[in-house]
Amino acid sequence: MRVPSHSINVRLLYVSRAVGPQTTTMTTSILSQAQAHNQAKGITGVLCQGQGFFFQVIEGERSQVNAVYRRICADARHQDVDLLHYEEINERRFGQWSMALIHLSVDDPMVKLQHPDFDPYSATGAQVMKQVIDLLEGGQPIRLPET
Repeated sequence: MRVPSHSINVRLLYVSRAVGPQTTTMTTSILSQAQAHNQAKGITGVLCQGQGFFFQVIEGERSQVNAVYRRICADARHQDVDLLHYEEINERRFGQWSMALIHLSVDDPMVKLQHPDFDPYSATGAQVMKQVIDLLEGGQPIRLPET
């Protein structure tokens, strides 16, 4: 998806730890809220969750992305929110989703074989972004019906 040239668009990547267990109910709630809000604000991205943490890529107009990130930092479902990467972009990489979900299972061959010691808190932003791209290319994101 090409972004309009009249606004400054950015890509933000963060990691956080889940407060409590990552249940289907919690994940569905996060994804539903993100999809409804993001579609209205022109935000796209992907959420990866599993093994007790989340990492998420958010793309869109700079002030909108910054506002989403501030809400995430204040969200009681997240702790230890850490910004890993932030850049201005001319084109979206994840423009087809208002928010897609990738579940990271401990038994996922991608996690075990290609990234056996993956820890997003000790990885560079580029390494975590590569993990997201590898996961998207190696499988199908989970999507809720668009609202």
